[in-house]
Amino acid sequence: MECILSGIMSVNGKKVLHMDRNPYYGGESSSITPLEELYKRFEIADGPPESMGRGRDWNVDLIPKFLMANGQLVKMLLYTEVTRYLDFKVVEGSFVYKAGKIYKVPSTETEALASNLMGMFEKRRFRKFLVFVANFDENDSKTLEGVDPHSTTMREVYRRFDLGQDVIDFTGHALALYRTDDYLDQPCLETINRIKLYSESLARYGKSPYLYPLYGLGELPQGFARLSAIYGGTYMLNKPVDEIVMEGGKVVGVKSEGEVARCKQLICDPSYVPDRVRPAGKVVRVICILSHPIRGTNDANSCQIIIPQNQVGRKSDIYVCLISSAHNVAAQGKYIAIASTTVETDSPESEVQPALELLEPIDQKFVAISDIYEPTDDGTESQIFCSRSYDATTHFETTCDDIKDIYRRMAGAPFDFESMKRRQNDVFGEDEQ
Repeated sequence: MECILSGIMSVNGKKVLHMDRNPYYGGESSSITPLEELYKRFEIADGPPESMGRGRDWNVDLIPKFLMANGQLVKMLLYTEVTRYLDFKVVEGSFVYKAGKIYKVPSTETEALASNLMGMFEKRRFRKFLVFVANFDENDSKTLEGVDPHSTTMREVYRRFDLGQDVIDFTGHALALYRTDDYLDQPCLETINRIKLYSESLARYGKSPYLYPLYGLGELPQGFARLSAIYGGTYMLNKPVDEIVMEGGKVVGVKSEGEVARCKQLICDPSYVPDRVRPAGKVVRVICILSHPIRGTNDANSCQIIIPQNQVGRKSDIYVCLISSAHNVAAQGKYIAIASTTVETDSPESEVQPALELLEPIDQKFVAISDIYEPTDDGTESQIFCSRSYDATTHFETTCDDIKDIYRRMAGAPFDFESMKRRQNDVFGEDEQ
């Protein structure tokens, strides 16, 4: 997130110095390579067995996320032309869990009619609902069918189409990608727009609405770092931050190894400012190495599975991301599945059990329990803008909301995609034809 902001700020003409105490880009959202490094990180003494292939063939994300094909991060990549440094592959499927089995998520009228998730009459009602959503335009009263985008709740919209609980579950959680059911009593506009985003993303490439970069998510921060460098930004890896220097309640610099780099504004993640954040829950993530695709997914090389909370008696959903050697992140014939959820009890690992059962047999597991932090103030006084920790979702939409929010607080104006477009006469990393 900080890498994306440094790229954006550089394009906007700010002088950027980016310091990272780690020897690699991306902080906690980096990809770990070689595989030996991952075993070390999780303190697994023996290291990887020979059956795992060459360690260098692995790039394992610590925080798994896919990109929505029509979502905000892809827009940021396209506008800043960071796409020239990255290659993406479409994720092969999007699935939802119901009563112990997994089903393909239906998101078009044709798929709805063919889906085993619903009975005959339910399919017709769901199809009607999808047509309503596709045509919905808050500025055209003819498309609203009596729904007020700003006051009608989503619960009422579902009731209007007489949709049953299972259909509500997968619509809210696998199409609109909510983590909990709090959205049901909010105005429906946000949910309708989220379902539209899913359908439009799916329409772009067909198999699923998700994209994933070859060689792992660690490629994203590097792409934005290159963008920042082209615009005069300076990067320093392996640079410890000893102190944030304040004067009169405002940040004026960062002290590192006896030197002070002076600044007017500072962006950082919660680990750099423990006194300016508060805990906001925990996320459990279990990285699993498999020698097989997941059952019931048509042998997909990559997919997402969402387990809606109602299906397993929880408050928040469980997510599974699967990627493989097809994305150059694992040795030939190997798969990486990452199960994650928001922690609700004292035994986090058992909370992802329904997901782990779908993945059996598992060659090796790495369990990480991370605290989620959020800033205690908006940064306008101190000019220290702290990001939130990454949540359990398996897409970047919530992260992009945070990026736009920090930008608004820093610049005093809303984030505008147009302002990120590289100007034609800008200095590029390579010659423009």
